[in-house]
Amino acid sequence: MSAAKKSKGKTQQTKLFVLDTNVLMHDPTSLFRFEEHDIYLPMMTLEELDNNKKGMSEVARNARQASRFLDELVSGWHDAGIEDGIPLSSRDEHAATGHLFLQTQAINTELPLRLPVGKADNQILGVVMYLQQVFPKREVILVSKDINMRIKARALGFAAEDYFNDKVLEDTDLLYTGVMELPADFWDKHGKGMESWQENGRAYYRVNGPLCNAMLVNQFVYQEGGDKPFFAIVKQQTAKQAVLEVLKDYSHQKNNVWGITARNREQNFALNLLLNPDIDFITLLGQAGTGKTLLTLAASLAQTLEHKVFSEIIMTRVTVPVGEDIGFLPGTEEEKMAPWMGALEDNLDVLNQNDQEAGEWGRAATRDLIRSRIKVKSLNFMRGRTFINKFLIIDEAQNLTPKQMKTLITRAGPGTKVVCLGNIAQIDTPYLTEGSSGLTYVVDRFKGWGHSGHITLQRGERSRLADYAAEVL
Repeated sequence: MSAAKKSKGKTQQTKLFVLDTNVLMHDPTSLFRFEEHDIYLPMMTLEELDNNKKGMSEVARNARQASRFLDELVSGWHDAGIEDGIPLSSRDEHAATGHLFLQTQAINTELPLRLPVGKADNQILGVVMYLQQVFPKREVILVSKDINMRIKARALGFAAEDYFNDKVLEDTDLLYTGVMELPADFWDKHGKGMESWQENGRAYYRVNGPLCNAMLVNQFVYQEGGDKPFFAIVKQQTAKQAVLEVLKDYSHQKNNVWGITARNREQNFALNLLLNPDIDFITLLGQAGTGKTLLTLAASLAQTLEHKVFSEIIMTRVTVPVGEDIGFLPGTEEEKMAPWMGALEDNLDVLNQNDQEAGEWGRAATRDLIRSRIKVKSLNFMRGRTFINKFLIIDEAQNLTPKQMKTLITRAGPGTKVVCLGNIAQIDTPYLTEGSSGLTYVVDRFKGWGHSGHITLQRGERSRLADYAAEVL
């Protein structure tokens, strides 16, 4: 490879990144995400890409897309030999200005004897070692999603790092919670020239002050000191001014939703979002037992069966088993999804028990009516669909990649509300972390949009046993 000639003319700041196969299978566009730096693909990476291209899984699709990108780059480059590097800007005008180098010759480096030669990972490590010898003044870095591969590389004295480009946040503690507590002196500092009015049975306040700049549209603000707590949602916001709308109190029995009342502050916020007709996209985060599914189902049934806002409820989730897989399942799409939908059945039982006056027959009739309006769909058949006037619930959304999340949310047609539920501390999908989960991605990207809302539920309401287990285990 004559990248040596290239590197002499280049500034020494640009790095040479050696990509492991799992990076391309995680994000095919990673080829164009390294800005001015160069990329090197070992032959073993291309071999592994070829081995993983068959099938209908997300990994196989990504492997095929990465191969297509490489084909476009290689076949569209005729100016010089491949050894001199292919400019990545030939396909992507803005993001990448570096070069792509492919391994064009056999590389025989003496790896430590303890590493078996035949293993693909070790061959890639051999390439990294070779490149370090060829370019002693240049920073050569292995990029891999495989933790063990990175540990091995560092043990051998090579620079190695994870692929960070699709990580929304380094620290998930910084993730937007959807809530802001107002300081005790809020009204003293922001009450000057304040306007208040009533509209459609709701109270509104227009406040001015420095804190308005930190607020986001559809963020909840609260103040609990004093005689009467203040709960509101931000309806409009500029650098110096914000309009706050006082919330409806769903903790009161007279405002119950399908027999359910809010048991804490965040649940009240969540119901205000779920029942707001102006909000099309909602994300609810929280650990097990905080009431995400129950609140969402209660709100969806009230709006579908009582108020006729939506024609039906569609529920879907990622089918990633926690333990060993139990093999093929018999029956229709709905029947195959039934084992994954235990959470749905448990919550429907709770919602059905609330109707004490109906009696056994009445409850059975209600159960049948509810079941006729709830459709359970598999994610595998979502591509190309459009949902009109539907209430779409995506459960266990933390197991989705950002790309899968985009595929699902763009299914929404006119009059459809999409609700994503999940707990980013319980990710079962390989190579997906709290920072790169599709759920973290949409929470961060949608914050502040006028038709979306987010709330992180804090308190478990399942049982004292579940709360204590979540805390100590």
